[in-house]
Amino acid sequence: MAVVTAPPERARTRRPIAADLVVLGTEAVLLGAAVVVGLLLNRRGVGLHADAAPLFATWQPHVGWGTPAAVLIAGAVIGWGVPWARTARWGTLLGAAWLGSVAWTLALSMVDGWSAGLAERLTPQAEYLTEVPRVTDIGALLAGFADRILDFQPGSWSTHTAGHPPGALLLFVFLDRIGLGGGAAAGLACVLIGATVAVSVPVTLRALGAPDAARATVPFLVLLPGAVWVGASADGIFAAVVAAGVALLVARGPALAVGGGLLLGFALYLSYGFVLAGVLAVAALVCRRDRRVAALLAGAAGVTAVVVAFTVAGFHWWEGYELVVRRYNQGWAAERPYAYWVWANLAAFVVSAGPVVGPALRRAVAGLRERSPVVLLALAGALAVVGADLSGMSKAEVERIWLPFAVWALAAVALLPARTHRWWLAGQALTALAVNHLLWTVS
Repeated sequence: MAVVTAPPERARTRRPIAADLVVLGTEAVLLGAAVVVGLLLNRRGVGLHADAAPLFATWQPHVGWGTPAAVLIAGAVIGWGVPWARTARWGTLLGAAWLGSVAWTLALSMVDGWSAGLAERLTPQAEYLTEVPRVTDIGALLAGFADRILDFQPGSWSTHTAGHPPGALLLFVFLDRIGLGGGAAAGLACVLIGATVAVSVPVTLRALGAPDAARATVPFLVLLPGAVWVGASADGIFAAVVAAGVALLVARGPALAVGGGLLLGFALYLSYGFVLAGVLAVAALVCRRDRRVAALLAGAAGVTAVVVAFTVAGFHWWEGYELVVRRYNQGWAAERPYAYWVWANLAAFVVSAGPVVGPALRRAVAGLRERSPVVLLALAGALAVVGADLSGMSKAEVERIWLPFAVWALAAVALLPARTHRWWLAGQALTALAVNHLLWTVS
């Protein structure tokens, strides 16, 4: 009997796809284990402080008037957006990417309703907005910020304010001062600014000589499952600041590189964890074709200017970090077991970045020898996640905290076969819809 064998070319194509499916299965096992173990630990009274671990949420199936809108947007991006992104005019594509991201994020928010899904997301006592009315003097705020980081003392900062450098609070103070105070304005700002990630990441890839990859990433950034947390949490703004900083760092001209440095420097005062954004900046500079040293010096000048400004104003970053470590262990973090969260965090990351992230990163690792912008930026995002995870300073809630790194890991989707993109996008959209309809998420 004759044996029919597949052509060598077809066999070579099937092997990587089979490997992608193995990674996808591994992600499913990881998430399933994190859910089951989390459920068992919660039943035993272990202090996970996350009812739907590994996500910081509660189980509450529901639908809302954002449901049909989200389904329609997902269908449009999957069915029409994927081929259109390959041929559309560049400026038009970027505008559509931002609008699509805004629409997707708002639709997901409206599944929970206007108040619960957006307007009141940033008004609980633990959030920044509760502190805004107490800020009457910016200079005094910066000079005395560190004195109020520790808990259980008169005038101590709210949880989120204390857990970040003063730049995070200053963002919302600024919005309030220009007449955009309150929960609704703050929530919309998170959505509108956070959606610029869908522009900054492709712009960076194109500037580094990967125009096809830039176009391929757009639909995935629009249908980002992490949009569940972009609308609305300050981490959406944080992701946008980091992404814009990297994009400007590799743009043509020293003035833009200085601007990138200013944004990345300011990012250090949004979250202590953004020292890891340096990995992204280095990867982007390595990928530059020319004037790397000039861009490095210009970017460094921008970062230095921000650090000097905050230090002269009275806030010393390292002192703040030392106090934050102590404050972190005054709360739930002291009870949350590292042995669970060090691996369950990765399951939460898969949910936020979407199931495509594992297979995409597998392709990036396989292509490391090429040192392409897609590979280096994607692996830089993944490396930042690993560093944050091992630090022990991110036990839970990483589905929003790691958004600034997740969007760069997704650059690797460009390495997946184009004919599979619609299937992967469908998985991304279903992930977001499942999370938003089965769980009541918390920012």
